[in-house]
This record gives sequence, structure tokens and C-alpha cells, in this order.
Amino acid sequence: MTELATMEFHPQPQAGEARPWAFPAPERGALGNGLTLLRCHRPGQQVVAVEILLAAPLEAEPQGLDGIATIMARAFTEGTDKHSAEEFAAELERCGATLDAHADHPGVRISLEVPVSRLPKALGLLADALRAPAFEDSEIERLVRNRLDEIPHETANPARRAAKELSRQLFPATSRMSRPRQGTEETVTAIDSAGVRAFYEKHVRPATATAVVVGDLTGVDLDALLGDTLGAWTGSQAEARPIPPVTADDTGRVIIVDRPGAVQTQLLIGRVGADRHDRVWPAQVLGTYCLGGTLTSRLDRVLREEKGYTYGVRAFGQVLRSAPDGTGAAMLAISGSVDTPNTGPALDDLWKVLRTLAAEGLTDAERDVAVQNLVGVAPLKYETAAAVAGTLADQVEQYLPDDFQATLYQQLAATGTVEATAAAVSAFPVDRLVTVLVGDAAQIEEPVRALGIGEVSVVTAE
Repeated sequence: MTELATMEFHPQPQAGEARPWAFPAPERGALGNGLTLLRCHRPGQQVVAVEILLAAPLEAEPQGLDGIATIMARAFTEGTDKHSAEEFAAELERCGATLDAHADHPGVRISLEVPVSRLPKALGLLADALRAPAFEDSEIERLVRNRLDEIPHETANPARRAAKELSRQLFPATSRMSRPRQGTEETVTAIDSAGVRAFYEKHVRPATATAVVVGDLTGVDLDALLGDTLGAWTGSQAEARPIPPVTADDTGRVIIVDRPGAVQTQLLIGRVGADRHDRVWPAQVLGTYCLGGTLTSRLDRVLREEKGYTYGVRAFGQVLRSAPDGTGAAMLAISGSVDTPNTGPALDDLWKVLRTLAAEGLTDAERDVAVQNLVGVAPLKYETAAAVAGTLADQVEQYLPDDFQATLYQQLAATGTVEATAAAVSAFPVDRLVTVLVGDAAQIEEPVRALGIGEVSVVTAE
């Protein structure tokens, strides 16, 4: 007779007590050359992220050379006094590192990610790129050609074309913000290596730059490492550039960028509003999310689920530029695409959503879901060193305190439904929105005129 085997059951594991989470607080300092430093030790993050912020804003570009900041940013990875472009790329690859750079209205950003074991080598390469970029004629000429090749593709992209037109409509022609960030065919063609070097020498120096370093720094003598690399970068002292105020014309109107035969219409509806310095920002974030931040938001429920006009419509706020005195501006916008025959009905329903919001407000349920989605996912959003470094760099770029993001989550959780409603209604007033439609004017112009949402004009697509 065989004995029955007995199973031993272990007690079921129980969840531990939830630990409070807050956005990481950086430690501030400076190197001997004047470079501002933010460091943030993140145990377990074996891939270190480094962000370099350079005070070379787009509005500092010489007249007629729009795009030179972009070409300079891209050229930082194209060789130094020690390595050719090919050698520099090979050295980065040996480190397992990625190095990217881009230019935007506040300045130039360079982003490095590298395993912590290869950090010394990668920081040395980054320091060489900042200290002594080659800016070889042949490399600048190639970058200019590449940029010129991109422009027709951007013009052909309805979303990019809509963004270009909205900027042109909102901002004065004399403002750099009215023109494409990366330049036009005419301005990029005029860029050469001498111009790039002149722009570099005038605006790039450690005294006006900031480095953000995030990752597991256990056993890393970061002070010594930075001293040997970024600390060896020298340059003159310089005062911060004055930041001109942002002005915009948000008179309600509709601009149709004609694309004959287009089967879809790209929508971009926007205006300029408060940036992160304004006390309304947390409520604006929450209200905008309720309006169009995700698939379950109000705009999607009506335009996508109920009417089937679109695959999705989003509402968002994006900071354009901030200043030390707290002034600045953000782009507040609604974007999406609809099939051509339903352009008029979709816009009509979109305006009805905005009017209903103003008349009846958000619901407590909408507010609660938005808080849960925005605050609840924060620990996951900031799992990587790069995500933390990017946000810290944003805060520096926008002249915000180091605890801004941490405080923001507390403010979001404390924002009520009435406050979020008021902010959303103020952000998207139905009579102060500039609407850009990229589509077939022959089919959409008359239905859009009939809506009465603003004077309608038609421009031709380049």
C-alpha cells in the first residue's frame, strides 16, 4: 500500500506597507570653471544619464541664420580636436553610450546615457565635444545637406505643417517663435562652418551651462571625475542674456492650409497661456488632462467613441520659454485628425464639448481619474535615470526650483474639481482659439465657415 504524499503549504506572501514616493531631490553645486552641477544618486540605476544645458537660445541666432543652433548641436557629435567624426562615434560605441543633442527656444541640450562602469570614458568624450568641437567644413556641409533634405518631408507631414502654421499665426513676424525651430531652406543654406564656430564662441561656455548627472553613483568619485573632464572645459565669464517677453495674437480665427485631395484633415487648435510659474499651472494640467489627456478623456469620448470621427484627439500644454522673473508662456493646444467629410461636424462637436465644459463643468469622477493617472503613475514614469535627468533639466531651463516636480504632484492631488474646471475653461476659451486645418479646402471651407467659430482664410501648402 503506497502512502499518499503530503503537500506542505507555505503562507501566502503579504504586501508590505506602501512607501511614500516623491520626485528625487538633486544636490546642487558648481565646478571651478563656473559650470552649475545637479547630481542625483539613484540606487540601482546602472545606466547613468547626463544632461548638459547650454545658454544658446534660438532667439540668439544671427539674422538670416535660423537653424544654426540646430546645426551646432548636431555637430557636437561630429568630431573633436582628438577624434575625427568616425573615431568619435566608434569611441562612444565602445562605451555603450548614446549621445544626442538638439536646439529649442530655451537653448541647446546634450543628452548622454552610459553604463556607470564606462562613465569616466564617456564624460571625457562629452567634455572634448564641448571644449574643442571640430566643426570641420565637410561635416558642417553634410549636416546642412541633411537638414535641407528633412525640410520637404516636414512640409509634407500634415501635423508638422499645422504646427508651423500655428506658430506663424500666433507670434509676430519679428519673433523667433513665429519661424521654424530648425530653420528654413533659405536660412539653412546660408549656414557654414565659420558661422557655426562664431555662434559657438559667442554663446557656449561653462559659466552659463548646467550639467545634470543622475544614476547609481555608488563608489564613483564624481567630484574628481567631473574635475578631470567637464571641469577642464574653460571659457569666458558671461552674463545671462535678457529674455524678451512672449507676445501672441489669439484672436479667434480659422486658417485652412490647402491640401487638394487630402482624405483627412489635420486639426491643431491653440493659443498661448500660462507657464509653470503661474499658480494656475497645476489646475491647468489637471483640467487639460480631463479634457483630452488620454483615451478616456472628454474629447475622445465624444469624437472617437460616440461619433467615430477620429482615432484620437489630444489636449496638452507645452512650455515654450520661461524667464527668471517668472514670466513665460506655454502653448495650449488640441490636436488630432478627422476624415475629410466629417471635418465640419467634428469641429462643431469639439466646440460643443468646450461650451458644455464651460456651462456644466467637470465631474468629480473625471477629476479623480485624472489625479490617479497623473500622480499614481509618477513612480513608473521616473523609473529610469534619463527620465529624472530630463525633468531636472527642464526645471533648470525654465528657472524653476529643484523641488518643483515633487511639489506639483502634491498640488495636483489637492486640486479640486471646480478649480480644474475653471483652469480648463480659461485655457481653451471658445472665442480665443486659433484653428489650423491642413486639408482639402474645396471640401472643408464652406462647412467650416458655417460653424461661425471665427474668420476663415485659406493659404496654400508649400
